[in-house]
Amino acid sequence: MRISIIGVGLIGGSIALKLKQKGIADFIYGIDNSTEHLNEALELKIIDAKADLEDGIRNSDLIIIAIPVDAARKILPQILDLISENQTVMDTGSTKAGIVQAIKDHPKRQRFVAFHPMWGTENSGPKSAVSESFAGKAGVICNREESTEDALKSVEKIAENLDMHLIYMNAEDHDVHTAYISHISHITSYALANTVLEKEREEETIFQLASSGFSSTVRLAKSHPEMWVPIFKQNKENVLDVLNEHISQLRKFKSALEKENYDYLEELISNANKIRGILDK
Repeated sequence: MRISIIGVGLIGGSIALKLKQKGIADFIYGIDNSTEHLNEALELKIIDAKADLEDGIRNSDLIIIAIPVDAARKILPQILDLISENQTVMDTGSTKAGIVQAIKDHPKRQRFVAFHPMWGTENSGPKSAVSESFAGKAGVICNREESTEDALKSVEKIAENLDMHLIYMNAEDHDVHTAYISHISHITSYALANTVLEKEREEETIFQLASSGFSSTVRLAKSHPEMWVPIFKQNKENVLDVLNEHISQLRKFKSALEKENYDYLEELISNANKIRGILDK
């Protein structure tokens, strides 16, 4: 299989490495606006050659879009215009309703499969790519009934070779769930980092006293705005819904402390502990 990957950073690069390792990709073209990223990807043997959009698509069986969700939504109709009836297009974005809506009336809509690998880190660029990144993680395919059987099978094969387990759902449900499971975690991390930066002016004190708990909680605050602003924008209504609930929960903790209601505080913490039984399964 000859593959073009649009966006050779963390996600696109990790996919490329794994598919090469598995022998699924005979040749991988890299397409990216960043010449630096393309050169790094070549040097790291993530891709076999650089290409522009038209040449990469013309010479590939599968096109993987691994760029921020707003850019993916914009470029997808152009890609579908260029492909034949034998080629498949998939994306890797964290929001799905917008991208599915953007091409719902395109005559080649069925050649596209909406895919979300549930993995990421705060790092970016080809140097952050790791071949085993996706092993054991969930790969979500959205609106599978809108894709042709052969296109769907191609993407399922990719997910299986990434060692992911597949989940199927509609795009709207996906965006609701990711708002609660993923997107709010990033907002919370950004907000906590800003709180500490606002109140603790001594950088050396932060460095010296920061525990592993603090470091793990604010790790996501190192994630780049180029990726996350578009995600929050595309999933605004769901993110606002979960943010309102999160603020409500914070107010409960605040009220318990203000009123010195430590029994209620213990109740809030004990209820939160239930997540352990879910995540440790």
